[in-house]
Amino acid sequence: MTAIGARTKVGGLALAGVDVLVAESPEAVRRAWRELEATVSLVIVTAEAAEILGAGQPPAAGPAPSRPLVVVMPR
Repeated sequence: MTAIGARTKVGGLALAGVDVLVAESPEAVRRAWRELEATVSLVIVTAEAAEILGAGQPPAAGPAPSRPLVVVMPR
């Protein structure tokens, strides 16, 4: 399980064992998404990161063997 977004929104998830990828800029969000490990099955993204990744919907937003399930945090 991995979380992507601003430190203030995803940092606390590390206490629950989530791998946190702090991404404060649009390019950092895109880079974090591209560099996800193939073994990640669940990605938690902030609403802002979801918008950056694609018109309010993160790419690969559904479960499948080749992509993770994506959950968008509320604002």
